[in-house]
Amino acid sequence: MSKPKSSPMIKVIVICVVAVALFSFFYFDLGKYLTLGYLKEQRESLQAYIEQNTLSAVLTYMGVYIAVTALSVPGAAVMTLAGGALFGLVMGTIMVSFASTIGATLAFLTARFLLRDWVQEKFGDKLEKINKGVEAEGAFYLFTLRLVPLFPFFVINLAMGLTPIKTATFFFVSQLGMLAGTAVYVNAGTQIAEITSLKGILSPTLLFSFVLLGVFPLIAKKITGFLKKKKGLGGDEVEQSDDSSKAS
Repeated sequence: MSKPKSSPMIKVIVICVVAVALFSFFYFDLGKYLTLGYLKEQRESLQAYIEQNTLSAVLTYMGVYIAVTALSVPGAAVMTLAGGALFGLVMGTIMVSFASTIGATLAFLTARFLLRDWVQEKFGDKLEKINKGVEAEGAFYLFTLRLVPLFPFFVINLAMGLTPIKTATFFFVSQLGMLAGTAVYVNAGTQIAEITSLKGILSPTLLFSFVLLGVFPLIAKKITGFLKKKKGLGGDEVEQSDDSSKAS
């Protein structure tokens, strides 16, 4: 049974919404509010607002983060640091984890809705092996991409939307794979928020946070290598057991 085609009118509406949102972001220079300099300048006033309007502040922050990630515009890294600076390590990590995953999934679904049918029709024969590979190893492959940042996350969001990977798998694997990196960045944000002088720049805690940022990709690469090797060994054991059963 063939999958139902998406309504052209709905696609036009989605394209218009995305286009207007992107145009507004760049035309009104909204990116200036997503810079480290702005965060440090407005930190005290933002924290005062958060203390008086906690729920509203949480919803606004997560809404902005989701929009930034869904539209794939610059600012997600600063938003992550802001999560630590304004809400602390634990709360910031939880908020960023869900907001970034929801935003990534919206970008994923948008790419799938607008482009997947066209890409598969045009290049289906060339993508057949890739599609089969994603169906078989999609979750682990996505987990590796999330854990080891070889490509920008927005590229992963859009590219995965063109593959057969299930939306639920994309959501949960993305949240798990990005969690460690999210915690590292949020932790760095908590320390940046405390810089009040040149001495603060050289504080051991802040230096440790930046060391984690630099070392994390190497650690992640080792972890994924270990998991892949372990998975391969498991597969060999299954094959050996199958061979022995056939022989008997």
